[in-house]
Amino acid sequence: MISKETSKMSLNIKQIKIRHIKEKIAFSILGLALFVSIAILLTIIYFVLRRGIGVINWTFLSDVPRRGMTEGGIFPAILGTFYLVITGISIAAPLGVLSAVYLNEYAKNKKVVRFIRVGINNLAGVPSVVFGLFGLAVFVKVLGFGVSILSGGITLAIVILPTIIRASEEALIAVPDEYRRASLALGITKWQTSKKVVLPAAMPGILTGVILGVGRVAGETAPIMFTAATFYTMRLPSSIFSEVMALPFHIYALVTTGTVPDQHIPFAFGTAFVLLSLVLIINLVAIVLRIRYNKLMKR
Repeated sequence: MISKETSKMSLNIKQIKIRHIKEKIAFSILGLALFVSIAILLTIIYFVLRRGIGVINWTFLSDVPRRGMTEGGIFPAILGTFYLVITGISIAAPLGVLSAVYLNEYAKNKKVVRFIRVGINNLAGVPSVVFGLFGLAVFVKVLGFGVSILSGGITLAIVILPTIIRASEEALIAVPDEYRRASLALGITKWQTSKKVVLPAAMPGILTGVILGVGRVAGETAPIMFTAATFYTMRLPSSIFSEVMALPFHIYALVTTGTVPDQHIPFAFGTAFVLLSLVLIINLVAIVLRIRYNKLMKR
């Protein structure tokens, strides 16, 4: 009897050791994956920084392009990218959040909800150049907005709308049902519960989705090629119906159609460095706002 128990304990100890070994292997693979991901990201940043830092100066950031984009700066492209980001996010964020609230809090037909979710997921996988063609056909041609900030901003809003809806819905799902039941038990309406209880609790996750949307809007090239961006201009946009230069399209133009590669390529890397910095700054501002909002909620 003792021998059987001893043998059983020995077997259990052996199984525990095997589990620990498997756990260490799994952790090692996870750590290696994280290391490779960070290494790739840092390599890209270093590569762009090393090639582009030489052209960064005040003139490059504040002047208009001159002499076929071989001299001057990229200020119109910086301003144009900023306008497109603001327009796209201003449209997509409220629309996406309200859609997510309806899907998660009010929609009752589960089959219809599942169908809409499948559609949203498929929409997120559509190549962005397709949205660009849609924007060209509808906003530029049919609605008559022309190649402008408005056409580009609406097109970019459509591009990031699925991302914001899915992120917002996941954040709303994560809010415990006890919050809703407690609020409704006090006699508060469902709309007030959604507005005063559920949305504030889900706001950090919603802001994360918006941050992801900002990064994507700033870096998209294909949708704005047909709807908003111009190859070269020395003028700044005067209204929402003006065409603009944009950083990602400016990089594309310098690399693919530049007639003086020795001068255009360094400008392209400098523009890429500015674009990376702009996305980083926008994300940092959004993260700071999210942290401050969390602190306000805890008071």
